[in-house]
Amino acid sequence: MASAKKMSNAAKGMLLAVFASSSWGFSGTLQQFVSQENKIPAGWFLSARTTFTGIILLALCAIIYKGKIFNVFKSWRSIAWLVAYGLFGLAANMDSFYIAIQQGGANGASTATILQYLAPLFIVMGALVFQRKMPNKMDLVVFIIALFGVFLSVTKGNLSELSIPMISLVMGIISGITAACYVVLPKEIGKDNPPLIILGWGTLIASITFNLNQPVWVGVPHLTTGGVLGIAGIIFFGTIITFPTIIYATRFTTSESISLIDAIQPVITFVISIFWFHATLNFVEMIGAALIIIAIYILQYTQRHDDTSIKVLK
Repeated sequence: MASAKKMSNAAKGMLLAVFASSSWGFSGTLQQFVSQENKIPAGWFLSARTTFTGIILLALCAIIYKGKIFNVFKSWRSIAWLVAYGLFGLAANMDSFYIAIQQGGANGASTATILQYLAPLFIVMGALVFQRKMPNKMDLVVFIIALFGVFLSVTKGNLSELSIPMISLVMGIISGITAACYVVLPKEIGKDNPPLIILGWGTLIASITFNLNQPVWVGVPHLTTGGVLGIAGIIFFGTIITFPTIIYATRFTTSESISLIDAIQPVITFVISIFWFHATLNFVEMIGAALIIIAIYILQYTQRHDDTSIKVLK
């Protein structure tokens, strides 16, 4: 009986994780719709997204955690980590990811999502550079597989041709690097503060940065009904509903299992892009994308047996 209940809880946790990953995948295609079809400039969009998301998240945190939402400001060290997370994790990641999609054409969302999915690999590389932590043999195998997958995905196997513009490729890689920062930077303050609070304050800090460059109340672009719904969908599916869902899922299954399920996110983005934006991948590009997903899956699987396993924060 207890075993059946345990299996039922695990299934519930996995279903919640599938929903969250699918929502993130859908959010990526919404960003392509907003950036390409509605021509909403990156500066204004990022100001709007982070401002409204930060306010909503902190309002939710105030209801759930009450005065505890200010505990993160109890020391200068904690504040420094929070600001670093908001600037080099959230702000840098959102900016690079949006531009990668905006400049990527029909395959913008799917390719940017695949490149961002390399974040766990960049974490391993970062540990080597900054902590002198040598990767094990499996990490090296994963690196070679993922590198070959990226090569196939962006060149179609032909060195003289890129499947996406160079700017989209560069920003996609930067989004992968900053996604690694997004995971690593809040770990220190995450020991004493709920992740939702960290995300709320981090998003608000990112919004201050974006608003200094492009205030949300200045130069408001012409917004169609579709554009407004698209932005609302990105805020809702990209953060508001998904992150609490992931937190709730950890009550029923392990964070390692959740991070493995995250492999469906680029698949969902690609499938939606086919029907919505008529995105196309030839056989070589599909093999490349599959190799990247398999490589990161192997990396996550091997790391769930040690304490360095990666928790994915979005």
